Amino acid sequence: MTTATRAPSARAWAEAFAEASNTDAEIKAHGKYFTCSYLLDAAERSYVIQVESGRVTGIAVDPGPLDVPYQFAIRASAQTWREFGAPVPAPMFHGIWSATFQRDMRLEGEVLVLMQNLRCITRQIELLRVVGSPV
Repeated sequence: MTTATRAPSARAWAEAFAEASNTDAEIKAHGKYFTCSYLLDAAERSYVIQVESGRVTGIAVDPGPLDVPYQFAIRASAQTWREFGAPVPAPMFHGIWSATFQRDMRLEGEVLVLMQNLRCITRQIELLRVVGSPV
């Protein structure tokens, strides 16, 4: 018999994500100009991730629509984010472009800012395989 495992609290996930991002060698190498705020929307939960010069400086958990400004949003169902958080994601859950084209992921807002920071944001999404799904 196995016991069901529970996902960490939203605050615990945010702290683990910030720690993983701030200590990641690839983000440190590429992140000098990685400065933006973006919404990671998982339907059941949302987070505004604030980054300055490659360091996560804040994560707002479930902010109201006007509480914390952000430049762009990455939106997907909770199930899609769970697939992204798998140690070895299934096909089409390995990156935001594949999930946007084939799954329910949407990119909204100032997509130019996303593109300017694409390598670091892609790496942050890859870190979900380490810290787990945000939901």
